[in-house]
Amino acid sequence: MGSLSIWHWIVVIAVVLLLFGRGKISDLMGDVAQGIKAFKKGMQDDDKVAEKPESTKAIDHNATPSAARSDVGSKAV
Repeated sequence: MGSLSIWHWIVVIAVVLLLFGRGKISDLMGDVAQGIKAFKKGMQDDDKVAEKPESTKAIDHNATPSAARSDVGSKAV
């Protein structure tokens, strides 16, 4: 009773074919294949984006400021 014989599988397949029909199953498999292809394409696009180096901005700490602020540290009255 615990295992399924070949006859059980034949009955299950026959019921599935009767319920869904031959055309619906092939359409479903086509949709699954398109989903897998879209997923793979998305994964490749993510890899391409990760390979691009991001531009970094450097700050020159030795540069002199163009205009010194005189009000730094003073209290406004």
